[in-house]
Amino acid sequence: MKHPVFENSVRQLVWWLVWIMVALGQSVLFYYVYGSFIRISLVESFVSMIVYSGLALSIWYPFQYFNSGETRTSVQLTNIIIIGAITVSLWILLVKIITGTVVQEGISYNNYWTTTLPYRIGEGVFLYGLVILTYYLFISLTKLSERNAKAAKLESLVRETEIKMLRSQINPHFLFNSLNSISSLTITDPEKARDMVVKLSEFMRYALSRKDEQPVTLQNELDNLRLYLDIEKVRFGDKLITEESIENECLEFKIPVMLLQPLYENAVKYGVYESTGIVNIITEAKTRDRALQITISNNFDASPRLRIGTGTGLLNVSRRLELYYGNKASISTAKENGIFTVKLIIPEMQN
Repeated sequence: MKHPVFENSVRQLVWWLVWIMVALGQSVLFYYVYGSFIRISLVESFVSMIVYSGLALSIWYPFQYFNSGETRTSVQLTNIIIIGAITVSLWILLVKIITGTVVQEGISYNNYWTTTLPYRIGEGVFLYGLVILTYYLFISLTKLSERNAKAAKLESLVRETEIKMLRSQINPHFLFNSLNSISSLTITDPEKARDMVVKLSEFMRYALSRKDEQPVTLQNELDNLRLYLDIEKVRFGDKLITEESIENECLEFKIPVMLLQPLYENAVKYGVYESTGIVNIITEAKTRDRALQITISNNFDASPRLRIGTGTGLLNVSRRLELYYGNKASISTAKENGIFTVKLIIPEMQN
């Protein structure tokens, strides 16, 4: 683990500013203890704090080592006390040697040193306690950051898994019915059966090859949906009609892959399947305020005999929108005069 003080420039600046303040505080304290300033006192205080700050930086490495495992609390406490005793003793000794080497105050400085020694010891112990508490704070922040990172990674993994699960919920009945239709057409119209196999193959290739969950353009999504609708038209013939009104600027708009598929499945299932007349599925797309507005509508048989769906397709789309965009996207439905309408508002994806 990198030394926490050196992780960014702000921490380094704060670290040295704190030691400068401590040096000034020591000068004031020793002034009251000794009764007056001697010429070397301010310089000696800064030398003292420079030495202590260097020792405090060095303490991190044994401190980290003794706290990296599952060491008992009593052992950790003993190690901290031993490191503290060594640190304070070494600090006092180094300051005495360094200052005594450069100071020419003689007896005056010796008296100053002797008078302030008990306070130096107390100050050293106090500063050591602050350094240890600071390092415990750094370790706690690091562990919290790691836990948050793991939680975010897990949440992302769960989100990706759920998205893939939602994508996998392509109506299996569509595949089974298509294969049955192909089987029948091989006898009555082999050419049409071949065409349907090609379209089904292209549709399934698109549906199954997009495993990376990268967004696709609306153009790609519409091309694939046309394949789906063409396959359904082979089955239902003139009973199914489709119309499109797509603004050109919408075609390069990025949306989640296979997002619209369940909506068209619903239109076919609860419109074409349940109706005895012609069903028209209309797709409209336009951009407003940097958002894509897609409207899918179809007429349906509003008679009481119509069975009620489970709403799985709409819930699927709604959940995927929530996972991708949070509350920035929306989906709404309406039934009026035998027309069922789904409207989606999808914000522009950020690069």
